[in-house]
Amino acid sequence: MKRIWSFFIVFATVMSLCAQPKHELRAVWLTTIGGLDFPSTYAHDGMGISRQQQELCQMLDRLQAINVNTVLFHTRIRATTSYPSDIEPWAACYSGQPGVWPGYDVLQFAIDECHRRGMELHAWVVTIPIGKWNETGCQQLRRHHPSMLRRIGEEGFMNPEQPQTADYLANICGEITRRYDIDGIHLDYIRYPEQWPLAKSSQERAVRRRHITRIVERIHNEVKRLKPWVKLSCSPVGKYDDLSRYSAKGWTAYTRVSQEAQNWLRDGLMDQLYPMMYFAGNQFFPFAIDWAEHAEGRSVAAGLGIYQLHPKERNWQLGEVKRQLNVSRSLGMGHCYFRAKFLLDNVKGIYDYMRHFDNHPALIPPMTWASSIPPTPPATIDVKRSTQGDHVSWSGARDNSNGPYLLYNIYASTGEPVDVSKAENLIATRYRQHHITLRRTADKPLLHYAVTALDRYGNESAPIRSHEVKHEGQPYRTALLTNDGRTLALPPVSRLLDAQRLVVSDLQGRAVQSNPYCQNVDISTLPEGMYLLTAVNRRGHSHRLGHFIIRRKTTH
Repeated sequence: MKRIWSFFIVFATVMSLCAQPKHELRAVWLTTIGGLDFPSTYAHDGMGISRQQQELCQMLDRLQAINVNTVLFHTRIRATTSYPSDIEPWAACYSGQPGVWPGYDVLQFAIDECHRRGMELHAWVVTIPIGKWNETGCQQLRRHHPSMLRRIGEEGFMNPEQPQTADYLANICGEITRRYDIDGIHLDYIRYPEQWPLAKSSQERAVRRRHITRIVERIHNEVKRLKPWVKLSCSPVGKYDDLSRYSAKGWTAYTRVSQEAQNWLRDGLMDQLYPMMYFAGNQFFPFAIDWAEHAEGRSVAAGLGIYQLHPKERNWQLGEVKRQLNVSRSLGMGHCYFRAKFLLDNVKGIYDYMRHFDNHPALIPPMTWASSIPPTPPATIDVKRSTQGDHVSWSGARDNSNGPYLLYNIYASTGEPVDVSKAENLIATRYRQHHITLRRTADKPLLHYAVTALDRYGNESAPIRSHEVKHEGQPYRTALLTNDGRTLALPPVSRLLDAQRLVVSDLQGRAVQSNPYCQNVDISTLPEGMYLLTAVNRRGHSHRLGHFIIRRKTTH
């Protein structure tokens, strides 16, 4: 068995280094409790605020440099917050005093700075633990909601068995979702605490799982009611349950702490999972396969315990994390670092390695289960070249998802047409403006550009490319082929085209339908979405005819 694993790891390493995926979840937990990751100083005045903000910006710059695309930002900490809440007091880590405003809205600042760098920000909400029994957050809850709480030793916990706990946590998540342009709500410790007495029977364990799932359902319904594009995720215990050939050694999400996390994916209650897989060897690899096999088409990122590299922890060698990264990628999983400080401190060279491993940007996998029709492409693109560089501008696109706004991805390559399926051609992601300037000197090769639109669900439009600009300076305008949801009507084929077959492909370039050329193409069996139609002639040469969107009216 050890030999099989060694072969698999070597194979995964080779495969993961061949080509980096265009879509991959790359995240980091950014911890604020006690200033573990941030902030390292308190904010008492304008200078203190500036120091904190500069520190966060420097951290985000370095995360952007290794192509992290998702920041899980500590937002509800221990019944205390990183924003001015109407429900709970400020966390002490910002001002140095519990319940005291640090002089700025930390969460809003973090959101703005993440978005400026093309990153998503997910509000990290610690659910059940509420800190020391006599500390500020727990004290306030004791005054207003004593029946929800339970004391174990010196620690306070929200009682998952009390129905009002689900409502209270849903109100917290709803407040964050309603007020802020977040990209996700990330639930931590959504489980029974290890301090809780062990369940004595399978029936009692099933009841506990229903209590936790009820909380998840209540939060899911509130978040999706307000903003359906906001992702809901959690960080379950890293081993879901014992496997047929590998024991989890007693510490499992499903049996021990009542987390039905794989069922939450299956039942549509979660969009992403970040299992805390802070283990090595056969306590990591078989359980990673288990998570990947139960992803249900949704996003799972292996939570990597990079803190274990530190000499004061397990003193892992870097090779252990390298193997975990390679296997995770080969399984189609993303990766998430616990935690930011160990990554940015470059413990055992982990930051330097990630410059190599993730040296191209990646898009966050789209939420096609929530919305699958992509935006229309930008209608026009214009490139102005000068001795200083290239200025690329484009017109807006149309959103088909009813989201609040569109984002844009920019691609570039020396060859044309620009291949938007390759991660190495991405130069900017989740861009908000309609123009970008790239400083380039005359000795650099000429670049060609492509721009796509991206909705809040992560659906990407077809591209508009700079080589399609007409010589007289008038931009090329993309026209969609028309259809009624069942039939796609085409003009008569020209003799020059000499088309024999028509191929329909999705936006990832996969052929989904092929049939002999005809003027009325049957598309009734294709699901709603955007497609590319290509004609293939007798010699096998292809010619792009255009894109089309399938929408079907529903009857009530």
